[in-house]
Amino acid sequence: MPRSVNAVASRKRRKKILKQTKGYFLARKNVYTVAKNSLEKALQYSYRDRRNKKRSFRALWIQRINAGAREFGMSYSEFMGKLHKKNIDINRKTLADLAMNHPKAFEAIVNVVKK
Repeated sequence: MPRSVNAVASRKRRKKILKQTKGYFLARKNVYTVAKNSLEKALQYSYRDRRNKKRSFRALWIQRINAGAREFGMSYSEFMGKLHKKNIDINRKTLADLAMNHPKAFEAIVNVVKK
């Protein structure tokens, strides 16, 4: 009896990987073994960087709030400490947006905190 191989499933599995590597450079897009390796690495990077993105944005927001607070004579830590003492619950993303795009509104928050 001849050996039975499921060519349909094998082809489907290979085509699925080659479809995901569409747009890659040179052999990474059309040589199965190279494409498989580069796709696995790309998926590892995307998993890792979904978490790193959260860190990066938080750091950016803190820098923006710090710059905004320093215009009114306060450091970031001083500003955030007083904000929490006054029980003002505004997240860093919103504060950073206010500091960048709405300086008057940010100034109002700083004045409330300073009192």
